[in-house]
Amino acid sequence: MNTRHMIGLMAAARRGWLQRVAVCLATAGLALLHLQALVAQTPQSASPVVLDRVVAVVNNQAILSSDLREEMQLSILEPNGASRGLETPARALQQLISRALIRQQIREEDAQAAEFTPEQIAARLADLRKQLPACARAKCTTNAGWKAFLDDHGLTQARVETYLRNRLEILQFIELRFRQGISISHAEIQTYYHDTLVPQYAPGEAVPPLEQVAPRIEEILLQQKVNVLFSDWLDNLRKQGQVEVLDPTLETAATTNGQGTGAQ
Repeated sequence: MNTRHMIGLMAAARRGWLQRVAVCLATAGLALLHLQALVAQTPQSASPVVLDRVVAVVNNQAILSSDLREEMQLSILEPNGASRGLETPARALQQLISRALIRQQIREEDAQAAEFTPEQIAARLADLRKQLPACARAKCTTNAGWKAFLDDHGLTQARVETYLRNRLEILQFIELRFRQGISISHAEIQTYYHDTLVPQYAPGEAVPPLEQVAPRIEEILLQQKVNVLFSDWLDNLRKQGQVEVLDPTLETAATTNGQGTGAQ
């Protein structure tokens, strides 16, 4: 093969390669134009969809807006929910902050977590279905009424059982940590009986004798002292820890409202 023929073949190959490149570029250009047309035809949302967000941080533990929504749903199960009125996001956040602080302290103290049996949880659930005011109106003692109650409030049986288990664990921790060592004198029981209990009865009504109600008065006074100790302890946890509310709409209310434990 002479040099001229060789040069001719190389030129032809080069022209073929250039043609293929040109075709590829043209195809890519058409594809890009098509993609731009599709993007132009696709409706654009005004703002990105936020699925979840952090509303507060408790010692590096995030509290999400989804946690807040769930807490507001579960508030219907609180024993004193009716007296507190309609649950608000600020109050729900307060409960979540308190509960986070308590659970962090339980882990720090390496406290032995209680293990409640399914039978114990079932017994608590049965009590809740009988005694909760909202449940009484919904006839929760019947299976149909209970199912309707759960559906109306966006809850499930499993979620309620988890709520009860968590609540019992915190209550047991508070009981063991604060109740031991507290004693109630007979003088304190007598004072409560004469100054607080007796005035609750209308004139002419039969007032139960002190001996009959003394055990119940002692229980009330014990709980009052536990609540005082627990409230002071929780205040100190807040002062020593780092609690940051990131949602401006919740910050003022969360720091001025009464502090809840999430374990009533």
